[in-house]
Amino acid sequence: MKVSYFPGCTLRTKAKKLDLYARRCAEKLGVELCEIKDWQCCGGVFVSAKDEIASKLPSVRALVAARDAGQPLVTVCSACHNVIKQTNNAVKTDTDFTAKVNAYMAQDKEPTAPYEGDTQVLHYLELLRDVVGFDKIKEEVVNPLTGRKIGAYYGCLLLRPGKVMAFDDPENPEAIEGLIRALGATPVKYAQRNECCGGYVTLEDKKFAEKRSHIITASASGEGADSLITACPLCMYNLKVNGGGELPIHYFTEPLARALGVADKN
Repeated sequence: MKVSYFPGCTLRTKAKKLDLYARRCAEKLGVELCEIKDWQCCGGVFVSAKDEIASKLPSVRALVAARDAGQPLVTVCSACHNVIKQTNNAVKTDTDFTAKVNAYMAQDKEPTAPYEGDTQVLHYLELLRDVVGFDKIKEEVVNPLTGRKIGAYYGCLLLRPGKVMAFDDPENPEAIEGLIRALGATPVKYAQRNECCGGYVTLEDKKFAEKRSHIITASASGEGADSLITACPLCMYNLKVNGGGELPIHYFTEPLARALGVADKN
């Protein structure tokens, strides 16, 4: 199976393992990630102002590239996924926004057909859950993570706004726990797994970010987790830097790669 792939900027710098292991695991599971040519930064955050068009055009161009390839668009970074999914929803639901977007796109050097929001946008976790299937992943595990107690940290961007992202139940998500079980580990549910880590205010209000991060890691530790996994580079940074070092924090692709036998040995 082939899918269009949008890695995003952070996966080229601070989050290389998130990208590297996503690629290796996809190959092991029979999925080819076809990186979009000449992609640009998604914008980093979805700006809700309706008259702000320019920063959303890179996401629209990625959506168009996937449409023209006849493939779903897959992202791994929670932030990129949120921006692209919300942009796609805006195109589908706001005719004024759609008209402005296509007016901009018509001025491209090589303009494409107008975009109407018809690309399917999937997070890599949705690809694993809904396309590959956790049963298939379990069959491919060669190094089961037996005895590990792993907490899933969803954060904000995978789940909210709930009706637009439609990733999982925002109040009681199960997707990452399902993956953890497929890898042979025990998922640890804890109260703060879908609450904000404070990452977006870590520069403006470091003490608040530290407080939020400590609450999350303490919540997971209190329920017996020996580590946390996340899909968000911003959450990863904040939990590691401001979380007090109470728990090891990994990208979800790292235990996946270890269980599938495609991780680096060092």
